[in-house]
Amino acid sequence: MTQDLTVGKPLSRIWQFAVPVLFGLLLQQVYSLVDTAIVGHALGVMALGGVGATGSVNFLVIGFCGGLCTGMAIPLAQAFGAGEYRQLRRYVAGCVWLGIIMSALLLAVTLPSTRGLLRLMGTPEEQMGYAFDYIFIIFIGIPTTILYNMGACVLRALGDSKSPVWFLATASFINIVLDLLTVCVLGMGVAGAAIATVVSQLGSGLLCVGYLKKRFPVLHMEKDDWKTSRPEAMRLLGMGVPVGLQFSITAIGSVVLQSAVNSLGAVCVSGVAVAGKIYTLLACPFDALAMAATNFTGQNLGAGKYDRIKQGTYACMFIGILYCVLFVLIAQFGTRYLSLLFMNADEAASVMGYTQQLNVAYAYATPLLLAVNVLRLSIQGMGYSRLSLISGLLEMLARTAVSLWAVPAFGFDAACLASPLAWLLADCFLVPGFYGCLNARRRQAARVRQELPVE
Repeated sequence: MTQDLTVGKPLSRIWQFAVPVLFGLLLQQVYSLVDTAIVGHALGVMALGGVGATGSVNFLVIGFCGGLCTGMAIPLAQAFGAGEYRQLRRYVAGCVWLGIIMSALLLAVTLPSTRGLLRLMGTPEEQMGYAFDYIFIIFIGIPTTILYNMGACVLRALGDSKSPVWFLATASFINIVLDLLTVCVLGMGVAGAAIATVVSQLGSGLLCVGYLKKRFPVLHMEKDDWKTSRPEAMRLLGMGVPVGLQFSITAIGSVVLQSAVNSLGAVCVSGVAVAGKIYTLLACPFDALAMAATNFTGQNLGAGKYDRIKQGTYACMFIGILYCVLFVLIAQFGTRYLSLLFMNADEAASVMGYTQQLNVAYAYATPLLLAVNVLRLSIQGMGYSRLSLISGLLEMLARTAVSLWAVPAFGFDAACLASPLAWLLADCFLVPGFYGCLNARRRQAARVRQELPVE
């Protein structure tokens, strides 16, 4: 069912929207976590490191897909908030056509270049085979990634953050069964884990599409709704591509950082891989708050309720700061136990120093990460996707500078500070940028009101 985010107390509305999104993100992480856990326990620490070494490349491409869908859903949220349902349907149709086109383009670019990119990153030779077998199949599944993300983003644009959770729960169960079957029974190695992920993602995407067709009368399409105009397509791309590029540009810095980590040896790579999985799991609440911020902002912008935009952003920050305290406690005292999800105790001992140090460094910088996520997505929800791209560029520059100059000089200690410094630099732009964008929207609305004829 749809949810109107333009009424009610912002804090409670944000909470009601963000909690189901959080469970959905946690379930989405099950794909990757189960792959990593089964690979680590069944195939060993080198296979685990190989899969982990693909994390930044995965984020580079799959992050673009998720960002593209998130950005293209912003006009949908604005049209829904304004009650323009015919325009909403035309935007949904545009998302379908553009999703097909972008899937084909991404497949054409990524599949031929996968091995070369892994070599360019300096992936350790003993982990290269694992890395390639895993990420190549994940890239084959790009259309399934876009299918699910687009369906889930449409649902969230309409205020329904609960339904995608159930679809992911089903897909996660399928993923676990297929992982055990392909890796442990059929002996397909890391390729089996990747196949399980792609098939499960396809299942969750089909469930989203079927649910949208059955349960949302507002989306019952007529023939003319499928005729997307050039201005509509350009607006969707104008919102979606900058958000996708912002994810990819951020990921470029992560790729460069991964290359620097690869130079520190296979054991370090494995330790960082485990830390990355734990961090990604623990950071899900920040992503949930960011999604709540962009949909809350988009709907209230469409309704012309500018004070609620600021109130909603503050509510996201308040909830997030409370979680930052919990994040620090888990990272400080729980990293050792969480690591055992991915490897046995003897192997964990060999990489624990790297994993613990990186997780703790990230934990104490989480307020910076919170601000990046919430403010960036609020700016995007106001329609300034291209402006928020600048923050991604700043993150990339910070990570690249640390990777090229600090890591060779100071080793792993410098690598631990790369992301916190990137978040800090991005916040220096996003904090004034958020208030500037909000004031610009207020002035724009005031000019429109003055130009309206007096009845």
